[in-house]
Amino acid sequence: MRNDFRKITLCLDLFYKGVSTRKVQDHLKAFYPHNSSHKSIYKWVIKYSNIIYDYTNKIPLKTGNELMVDEMEYSTKGKQSWFVDCMDTKTRYMVASDFMYGRTMPRLINVLRNAKKKTANQISIVTTDGLNAYPHALHKSFKLNKRKAKSQIIHNIVKANERGFNHKIERLHNSIRERTKTFRNFHGSIDSASTIMRGMEVYYNFIRLHQAIKCRPYELATELKLNSENKWLELIIHSFNAKIS
Repeated sequence: MRNDFRKITLCLDLFYKGVSTRKVQDHLKAFYPHNSSHKSIYKWVIKYSNIIYDYTNKIPLKTGNELMVDEMEYSTKGKQSWFVDCMDTKTRYMVASDFMYGRTMPRLINVLRNAKKKTANQISIVTTDGLNAYPHALHKSFKLNKRKAKSQIIHNIVKANERGFNHKIERLHNSIRERTKTFRNFHGSIDSASTIMRGMEVYYNFIRLHQAIKCRPYELATELKLNSENKWLELIIHSFNAKIS
């Protein structure tokens, strides 16, 4: 890092806590003699979010038996876009996610296949809303087959107007919206928006203390040990060490 690692990881932390890049720049003016522009801060967010996600996405998981899957609607360059994610209900770990234009079948299948790959045979129930695409996507990923008595999973469909609809994943979405509301939608490309949401997945799983489980989701779902208070820096170091090895 050409800049001080504390400065860079501070910017990452403030950004994913919901502070805009321009306000982060104002913060740096007060505490660092050599200021960085909001464009540099944004580049750090994109760069290190990708680096850390490439590492954390390959960490083996120990989960419960149920995944919840849901979508969040956004606007990217004025177009309707969606954040689709899968959460383990036991550890609250966000197992897989993707940011996309339209909830297309290939992209939904890709999210669920990633979740299947990372959880192996630990999942027996997948809970979704009533979106018509889910049965086919689950058939292609988790081998759901309604025509046969035996399937690898049970598809639990809960409609949005029913009591108790996916309340655990809705709580996750409330946390994400609390952070992304400062973005005022995404004005960059779909790729940059996707990277930011990958960083949000990292923030939720590894940085933010979850109030319901009184720890961070990774502490229940993985064997990874992060010992310092600056977990952003530890994750960056782990990411580079993994590449070297």
